[in-house]
Amino acid sequence: MFAKEGYSIIGTAIVISILLSVIGAFAGGVVAWVLYILAVLTTAFTLYFFRDPERNPPDGFEDKLIAPADGKVILLINGLKHDFFDEPCTQISIFLSPLDVHVNRVPASGKIVQADYYPGEYLVAWHEKASELNERSEFGMVHPSGGKVFFRQITGYIARRIVFDLKEGDEVSAGDKFGMMKFGSRMDILVPDSMKLLVKPGDRTVAGESLMGIFKSS
Repeated sequence: MFAKEGYSIIGTAIVISILLSVIGAFAGGVVAWVLYILAVLTTAFTLYFFRDPERNPPDGFEDKLIAPADGKVILLINGLKHDFFDEPCTQISIFLSPLDVHVNRVPASGKIVQADYYPGEYLVAWHEKASELNERSEFGMVHPSGGKVFFRQITGYIARRIVFDLKEGDEVSAGDKFGMMKFGSRMDILVPDSMKLLVKPGDRTVAGESLMGIFKSS
């Protein structure tokens, strides 16, 4: 299965690959083989990048915080202040390499109460200022327990496109697909400091499956 957000790019890659193959057929010799290989690699990488594998949420996922993105946890910072929270919060940042699945999933069940998009710069995704300066989308949601979760898609130096379909008022379930970031990026998740977290820097996460925290009511 492939992400619907990638259909147009997949189509373009296939057309380019066909053109390269046709040119190679006329060129012949070593040039032909180089173009054939380039055509195969172009299509193969595009299909691989836009893959959208099935994911199975863990038992009791309705009361858990689960990973919204595949990747590696690169930051975990406690004691932050953020307008969405009325208490100190913790930021967890997940870095997605170009080889990771880039389909994003909602990290918790509940209601979306904030959805914003900000144009910006294209600093490398692990830069400490990327959360403030890069192009990004930001979402605030409230879990049925009353717990708050804030998460954002952030473009990186390679990623230049954010796609999402969440809006204020949406009722969502943990693990629902909501968009993707194209070609390397970062996902931030902010939760109250009081939440019990189950991840640490260096951990690998799988969107829609990896447990990241437990809401108080659980």
